[in-house]
Amino acid sequence: MEAVRRQIKYTKAIKVDRHRNLKEQFRLFALNGSPVVSQTDLLRFYQKLSKRERLAALLNGELNFHGEDSSYASHDLHAFAAKFPPQLPRAFIRGLTKPGDTVLDPMMGSGTTVVEAVIEGRRAVGLDIDLLAMRLGRVKTMPLDVYRLREAGDKVIEKAGNLLSRSEKIDRKLTEFFDEETKVFVDYWFAPSTQRELMALILAIKVVPDLPTRRFLELSFSSIIVTKSGGVSKARDLAHTRPHLDKTKIPKNALEQFSIRLRKNLASLAQLRTNGAIASPISGDARYMPIADKAIDLIVTSPPYANAIDYMRAHKFSLVWFGKSVNELSKLRGEYIGSERIRGIRTGTMSDRPCKIIEQLEKLDRKKATVLEKYFVEMKEVLFEMYRVLRGNSAAIVVVGPSVMRGIDVQTHYCLADIAATVGFDVVGVAKRNLDRNKRMMPARFGKKTDSMIEQRIHEEYVIGLLKP
Repeated sequence: MEAVRRQIKYTKAIKVDRHRNLKEQFRLFALNGSPVVSQTDLLRFYQKLSKRERLAALLNGELNFHGEDSSYASHDLHAFAAKFPPQLPRAFIRGLTKPGDTVLDPMMGSGTTVVEAVIEGRRAVGLDIDLLAMRLGRVKTMPLDVYRLREAGDKVIEKAGNLLSRSEKIDRKLTEFFDEETKVFVDYWFAPSTQRELMALILAIKVVPDLPTRRFLELSFSSIIVTKSGGVSKARDLAHTRPHLDKTKIPKNALEQFSIRLRKNLASLAQLRTNGAIASPISGDARYMPIADKAIDLIVTSPPYANAIDYMRAHKFSLVWFGKSVNELSKLRGEYIGSERIRGIRTGTMSDRPCKIIEQLEKLDRKKATVLEKYFVEMKEVLFEMYRVLRGNSAAIVVVGPSVMRGIDVQTHYCLADIAATVGFDVVGVAKRNLDRNKRMMPARFGKKTDSMIEQRIHEEYVIGLLKP
């Protein structure tokens, strides 16, 4: 009998080792970006490892991706604050879906998840209410004829140069184009000569007949304004959504910058391979998704911070040149999740942890507590919608950073995990990843201010792994 027991124990140990080795092979495939493994190995992953085991294996893997190239394909067409590295959604797309499955990012932002989904041969759906995010999503996922784009871009530069020689027409258009409030904004942030150059480019782009081509050229135009350090405005740090006026800055020539950016974007778009997969960027609110029940196989998203990064603060620098008024954009900004506009706040039941943090914050700052409560209520609505649109036994990956409000650690990741559990999700795990400060473009601190909330939360973020039973 003892020999039999030893044999059983030995057999079990072998099975455990094999299972452990299989999970390690799976992690290498999903996380390291290695070439697609054989169909036999893929079948072994899907047959021997449950969806929960695969999700847990990924959460226990290396999710930092420091030093990885994030500029391939169309990922670097335009600057965007707080982009996560493309390797992050790719790992979960590879590990938790099959070619032909549908991947959703309901808060699409820069479109990183959507691009990775189509590269991996999945159908991609992206949702966002931000106007610049929609422009990015449409262009970054649409394979276009690079030679035709180059020809159209060269014609735009030539036409803009000709228009600049007719200064009276350009000045008249500048007077007609903006309302009074928007013109004040434009005059403050853009030198008169830059305004003429940008208007000449806009007028030249406007008459391009092909819509996808025009969208690409408009995005290239936007990318010379919303950029890391240079750019054509008198602002610095637009890419981090922390614009500040630099009176010593000499803005670069807009036509020259557009020509440089055009070549760069053409080279990037030429790398995009969608493998026949289709992307559907949709203008919409994650709280009310225009998506059927149980239509999605995986969600990978990164919601705003509890005290939000003000995306519109930077995005309006280019959106005003597409005909949007400052007043119109300000109203839209108030609709963003995490915004501090608290009129008409919806209330809802909340789990214990968020309630306790809200109560703690209320003792120090009632307004901030109301903003935080609004954020958690709105995120609960998002999580309800995510649960509704997911198929059974499908995962949702939520990447979020911690926030500090009035010195209190909001613990956004744990609060959202608790809220997700009340919605019905199985919380498989919460993994910490350390940020690569050179890759994740977070707002920077200026001057002597040392209590910046953004500055206190940019060193790490958390990956919440959820499973719909």
